[in-house]
Amino acid sequence: MNRRVVITGMGAVTPLGNDMSSTWEGLISSRSGIGAITRFDASPFSCRIAGEVRGFDPGSYLGPKEARKTDPVIHYALAAALMAREDAGLSLSPSQALRTGVLIGSGRGGVTTFERNMALLLSRGPKAVSPFSTPMSLVNMASGYVAMTLGAQGPCLDVSTACATGTHSLGEAMKIIQRGDADAMLAGGAEAALTPLILAGFCQARALSERNNEPRRASRPFDRDRDGFVLAEGAGVLVLEERGHALKRGARIYAELSGYGLSSDAFHYTRPAPDGAGSARAMQLAIADAGMQPQDIGYINAHGTSTAPNDRIETFAIKKAFNRHADQLSVSSSKSMLGHMLGAAGAVEAAITCLALQTGIIPPTLNLEHQDPDCDLDYVPNTSRKKEINAALSNSLGFGGINAALVLKRSSDS
Repeated sequence: MNRRVVITGMGAVTPLGNDMSSTWEGLISSRSGIGAITRFDASPFSCRIAGEVRGFDPGSYLGPKEARKTDPVIHYALAAALMAREDAGLSLSPSQALRTGVLIGSGRGGVTTFERNMALLLSRGPKAVSPFSTPMSLVNMASGYVAMTLGAQGPCLDVSTACATGTHSLGEAMKIIQRGDADAMLAGGAEAALTPLILAGFCQARALSERNNEPRRASRPFDRDRDGFVLAEGAGVLVLEERGHALKRGARIYAELSGYGLSSDAFHYTRPAPDGAGSARAMQLAIADAGMQPQDIGYINAHGTSTAPNDRIETFAIKKAFNRHADQLSVSSSKSMLGHMLGAAGAVEAAITCLALQTGIIPPTLNLEHQDPDCDLDYVPNTSRKKEINAALSNSLGFGGINAALVLKRSSDS
């Protein structure tokens, strides 16, 4: 377990852009990627806004026939993975392929495929259902398809833990490398759940913002007037490598992934435990796993969904985990501009945290106009901030009371 893990490549598809650089520029420029839903007629829904991926062409990453056979979640995952591999300059020789794995999770998998084929089954009968409907809709197929495309023959698996999926995926991939089962992993999360069924379910649960007339102001984490999260889609994939492996091939190193913590509230299937103890424990475990103290952390990329209970409870959790140091932290929510990308969120947010470490720029929490008195930390309101930080934490909470946290630190090899 002395094998150190570094980040050498990043790729993303998000509502702010179809690569990591445009996503980052949008974030530090305080630009929202949220707008009216155009994917389908949303007029019957109480929420008609989302963080859509726009201008994405799957044909840039796979042929027309393969694009038709595969779900959008696979399109996003493959695009992010190929960008991450190119960014890392990672080539797979026959021997290296055996030591390279893939772990790209998803909360919903190929739900677009599922909905389309269910509609065909109900309207035209079983023979209208595509023979590809099962493999296209499996949650693990993002990992499987990326592995097949790259020829990666190492560990290949999937994590599906709702909104904590991306964070768990990176943490578990880190542990795979640390225990010696691989030298490199392409890890992250992908989601393409902007569909009528998923939107309807969240609307009926009254979880979504209904600021339909001002979509860019709808996601407002930690703000007194927040009224729910904004559904979004996309993917984030990072290349993780054992440090010696990366140095040997002369790879650029963004940061070190040094700590991972996870826990369960064991409380409720949608609401986090009111005292924030479970999330606090995940953060504490991640810090301990990194061999650090709470005061070593300078920035937290918060889960920050813009729902009333979640933001308040996450604030409680941060104060519980960091005690007096909580007041010294900079905390921000990328979901204020990206929306909630569900299973992809944690991976994209870890990449954002990595860039904050590398650049010394902390992206803001947009739309924080009237701070909730119960949310009383420094949330970097509305404008990005220059701040040199040596270590940061990325935090995720998921339905089912699932918590995960990652600690990243600046690398001396960067």
